[in-house]
Amino acid sequence: MSAGHNIAVLGGGAWGTALGCMAARAGNRVRLYARDIATVNAINVHHRNDAYLPGIDLDPALSASTDARYALEDADFILCVIPAQAMADALEELRAFIPVSVPLIICAKGIDRKRGLLMSDLVKEIIPGQTLAALSGPSFATDVAKGLPTAVTIAAETQNLADRIALALSSPKFRCYSTDDIIGVEIGGSLKNVLAIAAGAAIGRGFGASAQAALVTRGFVELRRIGQALGARPETIMGLSGLGDLMLSCSTSQSRNYAYGLALGRGEDLTGRPLAEGVATAAIAAELIARNNLEAPIIEAVARILDRSITIDEAMEALLARPLKNED
Repeated sequence: MSAGHNIAVLGGGAWGTALGCMAARAGNRVRLYARDIATVNAINVHHRNDAYLPGIDLDPALSASTDARYALEDADFILCVIPAQAMADALEELRAFIPVSVPLIICAKGIDRKRGLLMSDLVKEIIPGQTLAALSGPSFATDVAKGLPTAVTIAAETQNLADRIALALSSPKFRCYSTDDIIGVEIGGSLKNVLAIAAGAAIGRGFGASAQAALVTRGFVELRRIGQALGARPETIMGLSGLGDLMLSCSTSQSRNYAYGLALGRGEDLTGRPLAEGVATAAIAAELIARNNLEAPIIEAVARILDRSITIDEAMEALLARPLKNED
């Protein structure tokens, strides 16, 4: 359990609220920053955020504000819970209030599609010298907000810092493992979203559970291959933020990315669906793969399906027609 720290949370959506609630349960003083006054009032007055987490009672120790300066004042740690594609604009707006010496813990999973950067590299570009960490792993906001047992990985620039953050955020129902492999944690969290779309599309199209299992397994090989090329450690990819998050995201419609793939496979109207980060990440991930001369046919197929240059049926036929090879 934490001895009690001041923790700022940037983002009042489902994940930001859930992590704020979790941090408060661990014995910390938590201030959440959100732009929406209705969200702030709901958290402060009713200890609820029904717009994003309907029916879930939040820890009364969690407070919220529309004043970013106030939320960040005296913070020991900052949980940055802003969607990946909105991260750059938000950091540009907030950087004047973010002390570079205070660890900024990235809680978004994705690759910035405009710059082609992982979130840690994006933060370094916008706030040079910022102390960085990342939180990732198999976790749904509703589970965390309800206080259900969850385990995640905390990565930081040094093992000592990762250990400190893990201690601050861990509680009897929320366990944090620590590492200094930020790149590995980010790769796992980013690419599993794309692979979850593939898994959902396979089921939605009626290809069956065998095809789904094959896609997830071979997709993990691609994730491992890309991680290795970019400097990730194998044990990180095999851990909670890699294999663990992939298993969760590819197995249930509670995952937005899997649900998006399911709807895609069924031919449903995708207009107005909840944010699926893998949709934005797929194209830039395919570019990253090409740039590094890597082999990742499943991720590339998802990118082509999403830009409508190939159908799901054509993608599956192409994958099955690839030259036979040894399993790697």
